[in-house]
Amino acid sequence: MSTSTTLLLARHGQTIWHAENRYAGVSDIGLTDEGRAQAEALGRWAAVHRPDAVWTSPLSRAVATADPACRALGVTAHREPGLRECDFGVVEGRTLAEFAAEVPDAAEAFRADPVTYPFPGAEDPTAAAARGTRALRRIAAAHPGERVLVVAHNTLLRLVLCSLLSIPAREYRRVFPRLRNAAITELRLDKEGSAALLSLNVPCEPDRS
Repeated sequence: MSTSTTLLLARHGQTIWHAENRYAGVSDIGLTDEGRAQAEALGRWAAVHRPDAVWTSPLSRAVATADPACRALGVTAHREPGLRECDFGVVEGRTLAEFAAEVPDAAEAFRADPVTYPFPGAEDPTAAAARGTRALRRIAAAHPGERVLVVAHNTLLRLVLCSLLSIPAREYRRVFPRLRNAAITELRLDKEGSAALLSLNVPCEPDRS
């Protein structure tokens, strides 16, 4: 039996702040109607593809996105604190454009290298990548040979993908411009620690991205 684990990574559904392109981070913002529809689409996807387990970030937008999949599978989601989104410091609840209008030099430095120059008061992106990577490795170790749906967050997952795929973290915004809400990114992890990206941003349903 294979000891590699397939992680089916999904960003949570749309929130009010994300609809306006505002950074949510650790702020516990609920889903919009569109976000709830995306969660239901993920549930229908899970009913067809039947992952063996579901894990989520502890933030409510991730838990709510995973709920329809859990109902379809008859399972309870495991909550993993290491999957929470990055703290964006002074930019929580704001757009990058608003921040740039106020502090243009800091915004330009972030755009050029978001790891060396994170937002003031923000979590260190390198530390966030490390905790997220540890979380995914713990999940993989708990489910050898299985397929696991993991519902988490846009920036955290992009940083973790860079970490696992040996891509410089500072490139996360360029290499992975965004993970679409409730779309599936398939990642294979083996017990030796190597990772393979099998698919990226695959919609749950043809009419949703």
